Amino acid sequence: MRYILLLLGLYITLNGFGQVSDLYTVKKDSSGFILTEKGASLLASLPLKCLDQEYPNKTSHTSASNSDHVMTPRQLHPAFFGCFDWHSCVHGHWMLVKLLKQFPNLPEAAAIRTAIRKTITPENILMEVKYLEAPLARTWERTYGWAWLLKLDEELSGWDDVDGKAWHIAMQPLTALIVQRWMEFIPRQTYPNRTGVHPNTAFGLVFALDYARTLKKKEFENAIITHAKKLFGDDKNAPASWEPDGSDFLSPALEEADLMRRVLTP
Repeated sequence: MRYILLLLGLYITLNGFGQVSDLYTVKKDSSGFILTEKGASLLASLPLKCLDQEYPNKTSHTSASNSDHVMTPRQLHPAFFGCFDWHSCVHGHWMLVKLLKQFPNLPEAAAIRTAIRKTITPENILMEVKYLEAPLARTWERTYGWAWLLKLDEELSGWDDVDGKAWHIAMQPLTALIVQRWMEFIPRQTYPNRTGVHPNTAFGLVFALDYARTLKKKEFENAIITHAKKLFGDDKNAPASWEPDGSDFLSPALEEADLMRRVLTP
């Protein structure tokens, strides 16, 4: 939910909202926020506008031939082609699922279900798998897109909902491939990416660890814990004065802390 509220805060800031109490409320102990239905509707409206919007689009596609060079975003990624790029479309799906679970009677509920029924289908997901299995796509969306894909599947898992169950089942070939990619990558990563943007290693591992624990993927969980300790276990004196960098949307120090609080005892 903190990621939803961050997006809401950004939207409010950019649009000059002075009064925000009708969008969310602050807990009495100031430990967090509670999203209102109006705030949920506002947030749901954002990915609903672009889930099926193919252009503009940043595919980051590496062409291997004339035939695949001229493929459209929808042809390359029939499940996650909207919202400008693949990972944004994936986390747009995650947010819609999260909001639908929290607010089942949301005014946009029917529109959310209709939109996702068109994108997360067994056929579309198998096409996403086919893309990632191409020789030049093995590192594609590593690890930010991988992280959001697992976060989406984690959100779908255990949801007692007919659509949710169908979407979760459809996702499994792609989710399994992403876990496999991660398990192959972890032993090869000798040092972390500490940037405040997409490739940040700690951010990706946080989502991967949450997924592994929720889905009880013990081998994956243990691999992440060992890897996190190896990469970050000896860190101290974070250079906080370097933050934020000019392009940061994450704090490298706080992302690392968020990971290690999951891995280490207090």
